[in-house]
Amino acid sequence: MYSKILILRFPKTVVHKPIVCDLVRNYNLTFNILNATVLPRKEGIMVLELYGTRKNYKEGLAYLEQVGVQVQKAEQEIKRDKKKCTHCGACTAVCPTGALSVQHPEMYVIFEQKKCSICELCVPACPTRAMEVRPKANAVFE
Repeated sequence: MYSKILILRFPKTVVHKPIVCDLVRNYNLTFNILNATVLPRKEGIMVLELYGTRKNYKEGLAYLEQVGVQVQKAEQEIKRDKKKCTHCGACTAVCPTGALSVQHPEMYVIFEQKKCSICELCVPACPTRAMEVRPKANAVFE
């Protein structure tokens, strides 16, 4: 079984189409949605982990690109600039995976990189801009 975490950006012209269902139906892929914001007539974004054989995975990626979905491999990571962080906790309210949490009673924000799905919701939520998206140092693109 092959799996990768992907960031899919749907143009507003295709958000109404059952594209992810087609991945299951036509390419025998399964998925776990880690985060999604898809609204009618607006650009959508979805972070998902896609599972299947390597062959089906590659065919599914080709299909996504063919229908106009921008595919980005999650070969990036979220980093926190500890010097900028004021531990206000705003980022914890939007984190869907629990990678950001508040340690009690100290009220100190904890960031667990391994839990992060790279959904990027914490980046605009942080008032001091302590959360940043950066390429991974050891990123390998296929």
